[in-house]
Amino acid sequence: MLRLDHIAVAANTLAEGTAWVEAQLGVTLAPGGQHPLMATHNRLLGLADDYLEVITINPDAPAPPHPRWFDLDRFSGAPRLTNWIVACDDIDEALAAFPLDLGVPLSLARGDLNWRMAVPTSGNLPYDNAFPALIQWAGTAHPAKRLPDCGLRLTRLEITHPKATEICDTLAPYLQDSRIVFEKGAAKSMRAQFDTANGPRVLG
Repeated sequence: MLRLDHIAVAANTLAEGTAWVEAQLGVTLAPGGQHPLMATHNRLLGLADDYLEVITINPDAPAPPHPRWFDLDRFSGAPRLTNWIVACDDIDEALAAFPLDLGVPLSLARGDLNWRMAVPTSGNLPYDNAFPALIQWAGTAHPAKRLPDCGLRLTRLEITHPKATEICDTLAPYLQDSRIVFEKGAAKSMRAQFDTANGPRVLG
């Protein structure tokens, strides 16, 4: 079975993405870290059992010899929610379950956090990045468990795509989460709704 792990906001710079999320949600993001293999860096926001990350190209890191994850090499425009990531207990088994190219599992670490994540060689996930990335955490260490609780809770994640029904049907046997909704639309987009101490807020 799969479970929602986190959602990702892309931006041209970490400062721009952080400022946008903080303004939209009325909270302060926590420090994240760097991902040398992908030459990216992030900031984080705890959402109880899951979390949000703002992730961007790290201008101070050497460019990698391969495409970055989350299709960041082709990102442009205003900060926005671009990807969602689901966790599994066995990433090799999960990859074998889908008739799609979800990527090659890479082993990554930062401090005591250790994980494997499937990254497509193109950097682009199926269905224009509307399909989730797969992640497997090692041990009990997880970002959501150590991030400050700002009182935000994800209540709805809308994934819009021309082939939304096909995406939903592919995931249905493995993912049951009433917060995740698939909508048919002319182009891929994502929208997240949150409960906060100051009422409902939205990121899109």
